[in-house]
Amino acid sequence: MKKELKMFLLYVSVFLAAYFVPFDNPKIESAVLEGFKMLNEYAREHVLFCLVPAFFIAGAISIFISRESVLKYFGSSTPKWISYSIASISGSILAVCSCTVLPLFAGLYTRGAGIGPATAFLYSGPAINVLAIILTARVLGWELGTARAVGAVLFSIIIGLIMSFLFERKDEKNGADFISVSDENKEKRSADQEALFFLNLVLILIFAAWAKPRYETGVWLSIYKIHWHLTAVLLITMFIQLKRWFTKDEALNWVEASWDFAKQILPLLMGGVLAAGFLMGRPETNAGIIPAEWIYKAVGGNSLTANFIASLTGALMYFATLTEIPILQGLLGAGMGKGPALALLLAGPALSLPNMLVIRRIMGTRKTLAFVGLVVIMATITGYIFGKIS
Repeated sequence: MKKELKMFLLYVSVFLAAYFVPFDNPKIESAVLEGFKMLNEYAREHVLFCLVPAFFIAGAISIFISRESVLKYFGSSTPKWISYSIASISGSILAVCSCTVLPLFAGLYTRGAGIGPATAFLYSGPAINVLAIILTARVLGWELGTARAVGAVLFSIIIGLIMSFLFERKDEKNGADFISVSDENKEKRSADQEALFFLNLVLILIFAAWAKPRYETGVWLSIYKIHWHLTAVLLITMFIQLKRWFTKDEALNWVEASWDFAKQILPLLMGGVLAAGFLMGRPETNAGIIPAEWIYKAVGGNSLTANFIASLTGALMYFATLTEIPILQGLLGAGMGKGPALALLLAGPALSLPNMLVIRRIMGTRKTLAFVGLVVIMATITGYIFGKIS
C-alpha cells in the first residue's frame, strides 16, 4: 500500500508540473534545456569510462571478496588508525568524481564495512585528488592548494569518526537489503591473485577515465597520450585473469552483481544530474533557474553566510574531476573571497545533488543528512577561518 501511495504521488507531481509549469517562459525553457545538456555531457564523459568500470569493481567486491576480508580492514572492530588510513589512501588513489565513487562505496558498505571507514572513503575519493590539489596550488595559489590538501585529509578522517560515533551501533546490519551475494562456491585463489585482479580493475578505471589536462602538467599529459593503449592492455590482462583464475559461474555472478548495482544507482544519478542542471546549470554556463548573479553577490567577502552559501552551492552542483579549478578561477576574478573559495573546494567535489540521492538509497535518510551536514558545516567553518588568516 505504501509503495502504491508513493507511485500515486509521483504521478500526481508529474501531472501538476506538466500542467502548471510555464515551459514557454524563456527562463524556464533555458533551464530545462540546460538540464538535458548537462545530462548529455554526463552520459558522454562519465558513464562509459567512469561509472561502468566502477560498477564492475563494486560487483567484484560483492562476489570475489569475502565479508570477513572487508571486516578485517574496514570493520568497526578494526583499529581506527588502520581502517581510516586505508580508507583515505585508497579513496585518494582512485581520483574519481562524486558520482563514480558511489558504486565503490556501495560495494564496501554492503559487504560490511563500518559506517566510519566507509564514509571516510566516500569523501576522500573525489576530495583528495592529487592532481586536483597540484593544479589548485598552481592555478589558484599555494595557500589554497595547501589548505585544500590538509582540509580534505582531515575532513575524511573527522567525518568518518563522527559518523561512526553517531551510527556505528545501529549499523551492524548495514546494507543488508541493498544487494545480497553469497560467498558459497567461491573458488580457492591465492590472495596475490585476487589482489592483482582488483589492481587491474582499478587501473582500468583510472586510465579509461584519464582526462586531458587543461593545463600543461608534464607527466599527466604524457599519460593522457597513451591512456587508451594502457587501457587496452589492462582489458586483455583482465580477460586472461578471468579465464585462468575464475570459473564461468563466478564470472556470470560478477556481471549480474555489477548489473544490480547499475540498476539501483543509474536512475537516481541520471535524475539527479537532470535536476542539478535545471537548478544550477552546467558549471561553465550557470544557466539554470537560479540566477548566477545571486551566487556571485552572495560569495563575496568572508562572512559566515558567504562561506555557507559557497559550501551549500558547491554541495548541490555537479563538478566533473578538475572542472572546479577553472570555475573558481573565474569566480575569484569576479570577487569571490578566498574563504568561500576554499569552502567550495572542500564541499563541491565530494558532493552533488545526484550523489546525495544515491547515498540516501544506500544508507538511508538520517545518515545521508548527517554526512551532507557534516561536509557543509565543516567546509563553512574551515573556509571562514581560512579567510580570516589568509
